[in-house]
Amino acid sequence: MNRTGGRGARRPAVITILATAMVLAAACGGTTPGQPRTVGDVAGLPVTHFESGLRPQAPKPDVTVRDATGSEEDRIAIAAIADVSDYWTERLPADFRQEFEPVSSLLSYDPTGEEIEVCGGTTADAAMNAFYCPPEDLVAWDREMLLPLLRERFGPMAIVTVLGHEFGHAIQYRLGPKAGVDEATTTIVKEQQADCFTGSYFRWMAEDRSRYFVVSTSDGLNQVLASLFFIRDEAGQSAKDQGAHGTAFDRTYAFQLGFEQGATKCASIDQADVDARITEEAFDAGDSGGGDARINEEMMQLVQQSLDEAFAGAGVEAPEIVDDGGSCPNGPDTAPASYCPDTNTVNIDLEALAQLGQPVDRDAEFEGNESAGGLGDFAAFAEVASRYTQGIQHGVGASLDNANAGLRTACLVGAWAGAVNGEGNTLRLSPGDLDEAIAELLRPRSLIAADVNGHPVANGFARVEALRQGYLDGSEPCTRQYG
Repeated sequence: MNRTGGRGARRPAVITILATAMVLAAACGGTTPGQPRTVGDVAGLPVTHFESGLRPQAPKPDVTVRDATGSEEDRIAIAAIADVSDYWTERLPADFRQEFEPVSSLLSYDPTGEEIEVCGGTTADAAMNAFYCPPEDLVAWDREMLLPLLRERFGPMAIVTVLGHEFGHAIQYRLGPKAGVDEATTTIVKEQQADCFTGSYFRWMAEDRSRYFVVSTSDGLNQVLASLFFIRDEAGQSAKDQGAHGTAFDRTYAFQLGFEQGATKCASIDQADVDARITEEAFDAGDSGGGDARINEEMMQLVQQSLDEAFAGAGVEAPEIVDDGGSCPNGPDTAPASYCPDTNTVNIDLEALAQLGQPVDRDAEFEGNESAGGLGDFAAFAEVASRYTQGIQHGVGASLDNANAGLRTACLVGAWAGAVNGEGNTLRLSPGDLDEAIAELLRPRSLIAADVNGHPVANGFARVEALRQGYLDGSEPCTRQYG
């Protein structure tokens, strides 16, 4: 995040909140202190809790894969190929009146082993990768480095996510004009479509139609979204670059679009749609710190000013941000930031927030070291903003400890993020900031999507969707949809 610079206005910087307790009130959901709350549904499906992965009695896939081994990674990958083929065998005729033709070739490879010529190069050049090669109609994956890392960090469904995405590219080339894909189609459009197709496939799986896998709509989909975050583009890459795949914010959007609206919606994604909403952009001259600001007293004063500006339209007394340990002496303890209703303050632990706000270490991520570095400055600022917005909600008479409080809070944080991009505001977003918020949202103990006592919403799908809705549509849906 940076001080305001020369970016054009996105929307008015004043957020209004309906000052009506009846609109904001909601029925409480039961929860044990410290545990996530279950609320609502996941795009019309119930919130489910069970271990996601291969079914114990899954059939043996009738799939031929070159150089496959007996590793657990290859076993999951081959089942994923068979499964996503089942999905498209069903959906291509139903959605596009076209029969599914199986992919011609499948390859499992070790990039450190014997080199194999593939798609104009060799497997030695394709470490930490999975890809679809149109000229060869081939899907290939790195079984030695990429797949083990994905399974270790995010669980088996991360492997299924990556291969579902690559099959999405194969479907694009089968659909051709029906998906608007030709030689001139930009990479980012193809990638958004493929992520969307992956979401439609996971909806089918979540509806218990798969012979091979089961996925819960809580932890299971959380792992899927986290794996999409992991394979995001670097902050500062432009969507216009050849090879751009999108930010985590963009990729999770496309996945959720497919999950909610199906494959035909995915095929309608085109350049105009992408240009209207994509967040991936290069750093500009005002991003002196490469997108990361130092979290200190001066910066927190700017955050206070930015929040005050954004929520001035609520017509209530704004909470004051104070550095006094991060918990309320006679109230909630959600350190490193807590909203204290009795004093209308946001009590922060500045040192802990500075640690959380350390820049993301991408090298450490790919080495599987989650403890190195932090989540980035905006993850820390968004946690503070989440407690601040609870002060605003408290001021208009909303309950802060019910089932919808976490989603409403995440939505209002998103509305603040959207508002600060307008002209004349104290702060503005930098490339990568929204991804830092996504990273925080997908943590089991997310504070951005938690009620006043720190109980987060159980399903990350709903957390991310609430933040995005606020960012794209402003504060109005936060009171209407998450009341």
